[in-house]
Amino acid sequence: KMSRILAIDYGKKRCGIAVSDPMRIVAGGLTTVSSAELPAYIKKYVQQEDVGIIVIGEPKKMDGTESETMTYIRPFLNNLRKVLPDMPLALVDERFTTKLAQRAMIDGGVKKKGRDNKNGVVDMVSATIILETFMDMERNGVKPNIVK
Repeated sequence: KMSRILAIDYGKKRCGIAVSDPMRIVAGGLTTVSSAELPAYIKKYVQQEDVGIIVIGEPKKMDGTESETMTYIRPFLNNLRKVLPDMPLALVDERFTTKLAQRAMIDGGVKKKGRDNKNGVVDMVSATIILETFMDMERNGVKPNIVK
């Protein structure tokens, strides 16, 4: 039996969330949630839907070293682990996702005003790209970077 993959583009103030279908074929943006409300939102979502793994974008610098953003993603991961002790959590290298998200929206004809991310669209598109990256890895048999 298959289960959904939930992906998070974690930001200091706001997070984009994307989710796969239960067959893990299609990725789609779900919503944008304030960072403070995120653990409660995810807990509720997981109670309603069959989620098999949660993937979180791991921001790295171009040279592959950890970016400052990880300093506030880590407490979030620890918090999520408390809220959902049995849920597998994985990190996905997201060095290119924000650029890709903006590029995808330009290619998709989204006007400049729609790309300024006031409404969180970029966060949701970024989460979708994180999800698609993970799904590609899964299809290609690449082992996920599971958070211990």
